[in-house]
Amino acid sequence: MPSPRLLFVHPVSPMAGAEFVLGRVADAFSGATAFLFEDGPLKAALEARGLSTIVSGRGAGLAAIRRDRSLLRALPAGFDLAALMLGIASAARRHDVVYANSQKAFLLAALAMNAVRRPLVWHLHDILDGAHFGAAQRRLQVRLANRRAARVIVPSVACADAFAAAGGRRKLVSVIANGVEPPRQRQKPSRAALGLSEAPLVGVFSRLARWKGQHVVLEALGATPGVHAVFAGSALFGEDAYARALHDRVRDLGLDGRVTFLGQRGDVADLMAAVDCVVHPSIHPEPFGLTLVEAMFAGTPVIATDAGAAREILEDGRAGHLVPPGDPAALAAALRAFFADPAQAGALTHHAAARAAALYSAERMRADISALVASVAAKARR
Repeated sequence: MPSPRLLFVHPVSPMAGAEFVLGRVADAFSGATAFLFEDGPLKAALEARGLSTIVSGRGAGLAAIRRDRSLLRALPAGFDLAALMLGIASAARRHDVVYANSQKAFLLAALAMNAVRRPLVWHLHDILDGAHFGAAQRRLQVRLANRRAARVIVPSVACADAFAAAGGRRKLVSVIANGVEPPRQRQKPSRAALGLSEAPLVGVFSRLARWKGQHVVLEALGATPGVHAVFAGSALFGEDAYARALHDRVRDLGLDGRVTFLGQRGDVADLMAAVDCVVHPSIHPEPFGLTLVEAMFAGTPVIATDAGAAREILEDGRAGHLVPPGDPAALAAALRAFFADPAQAGALTHHAAARAAALYSAERMRADISALVASVAAKARR
């Protein structure tokens, strides 16, 4: 059977978790097409992987339509949304399967499939709960998925459970964990070369957003004298006020000289391997947690909040230490215990690296998604 002609649909261009996953998935579909709502880094990343790209002239600014409790705020952009749907429908006519890589992409692609009947795969990268989405949005997403999606890919059981709890049909769901590329070398990089402190050092690797919990780390550092921290990531989706508040909190807590904000970095793998411990402090359930897997591959111990997929990835605490979300005292206690005897984490870290290699490689993810897309295309042909 010929390989299915695949059309990826994705709305935003800044490179965050879902965009990095899309890039890794795209490596299995060189020659596919990506319909993007806006120009930017993602377009270049996909074209470098051999994909053709279509950039809509009507998608700029739609990132401002947030995960609101009301859909009414989307109405002023109605003409742009309609133009995007028409563009998706036109592109879909030349393809066998449409692959929507976000909520906005899925909503518009699902509506576009009323005009062009093509099987639609939704890669759902989020937990559909009240912490992230309004009730009206959840109802609309689930109803469209039940009616229009051939399959719904989720990265964790936590995502699958939330989709079903919101009313989604469980038989639509395929759990395919996100994968990362294993590091090419295992040597611990020089901190001096990376501009990092030689003091006890933790790293937090995530875009700056309140639900990601960077403020909890700052509060914990106030109770862990001598421990330094680096934060890699920036405010990508309108969270600039939160980023400013983090800098203010550093000053208020007297952490100047112990905290460094690195911004967006292209050497995250090296930074992860160089720090003593990676902290994953999200205060709301995470749908996956690429940072956890990247740290596991790097051989660096992990302390993560027990919310969402973290327990699943860290195997109930056998591959990393779990603490309650939003609890600076518990995180501070975990940090003090770790730095009092970091050698204790050795066996746990070794197990984590083996688990990452077995379950969370990009190669495995691509193979599983390729098989799913081929199955959906074959079923549609029949």
